[in-house]
This record gives sequence, C-alpha cells and structure tokens, in this order.
Amino acid sequence: MNCQNKETLISLNGISVSWNEQAVLSDVNFAIAKGDFVAITGPNGGGKTTLIRIILKLLKPSSGTVTYSNDKLKIGYLPQKNMIDSHFPITLREVVESGLLSSKLSKEEVGRKVDTILDLIQLTEHASKPIGTLSGGQLQRGLLGRAIISEPEILVLDEPLSYIDKHFEARIYEILNDLSQKTTIVLVSHEMTTISAMANRHFIVDKNVHECCAAHHYVKSECE
Repeated sequence: MNCQNKETLISLNGISVSWNEQAVLSDVNFAIAKGDFVAITGPNGGGKTTLIRIILKLLKPSSGTVTYSNDKLKIGYLPQKNMIDSHFPITLREVVESGLLSSKLSKEEVGRKVDTILDLIQLTEHASKPIGTLSGGQLQRGLLGRAIISEPEILVLDEPLSYIDKHFEARIYEILNDLSQKTTIVLVSHEMTTISAMANRHFIVDKNVHECCAAHHYVKSECE
C-alpha cells in the first residue's frame, strides 16, 4: 500500500533475499516516491540494512526486480559508522570532499562547497584532522556531510543518530527537516519518536515490508 500518489523514483517488486537457505527478505514490494520522507524501522535481523543495500545497488536480490525512474538517479548514502575503517589515512575534509568525486566542479567550487558543509555540521575546526582522531559522533557528522554535499535527489540514511552527541541531535533534526523540503529521504532508525513526526511514510521491515498509514504510525498495532 502506498500512502501517497506521486512520481515513483524507485520500485522494488517481488524482492526476496536468502542467505544459506534462510530468507532475509521475502516477496517485498516497496516504492519510494519523489518528495517522500520514508522512515524505516523493525527488529534487529529483520532485513532493514539488506533492503537499503538493494536500493543502493550494493546487493543483488535472489529474485525480483528493482526499477529506477532514471539510470542516473543521484543517491546520497550515510552508512552505519561501524562500516567505516576509522584507521584509514584520510582527513575529515577529504571525507566530505569525497562526496563530490564524480562532479565536474572546479577545484574552487569544490572548496566552497566543502567549507559550507563543514560549517553546516559544525566541524570546520576539525577539517584537517585524520578521521582516526575524531570521536564517533564527529565521524558520523562527517559522513553525513559526504552524503549531502552533492545535493542528491534521494538521501539514504542508515541509523544516522548512532554515536551522535546529544547536543548535536537537535541540529540533525533541523538539517533533515531542511533537506526534506527538496530531497527525498529514506531513513532507518530505532529512535522514531521525533522522526515519525517528520516522516510522511513509515515502513516496518521484518522479513517483509509493511507500510503503516495510521496517524501515529510508529505504533504497530495501528497498522493492521
């Protein structure tokens, strides 16, 4: 079921994923529409990250099809921090700048964009530091900067609040609220109270994908 009637950007049809003969996702039908703010939740091991990897073309499903509105659809991605090698010899500035690797901007334009993003995530003074010297929250903010610097059409965020310092959490919500005015957002998180109020669609992933259209849609009993 789709709560909205908008242009579809990504459509998953009959998607199933199995590992070692065990189903991770089964017969998933899931669509993302332009302008959506999609919140995804579900139990650990329910298939949330697997679903995200399929959307990002990082994982091929065992069966089913994925359709994109445009082969050149620009997607920004914030992975979980534990997927990043913090010992890799790269500075925070280089991490953020890597979000523009495929751009055709001049060196000066890239520099200005990086400066703007570093200011947005409040890490300008840490720009030249190796990522191994940053706190978990600082690195997470840097990865967010990398994900948004190219102004993607779709922004995929996998547990963006992980490791984030409490004092910066409110700023994350402000940034996401501003981005949602012009960017389609797909966000996976266990902390859904504030995000639920921001999202216009909510999905529960537990081997299958169930969309909830209730007013308080993070309460599963209202989604039957």
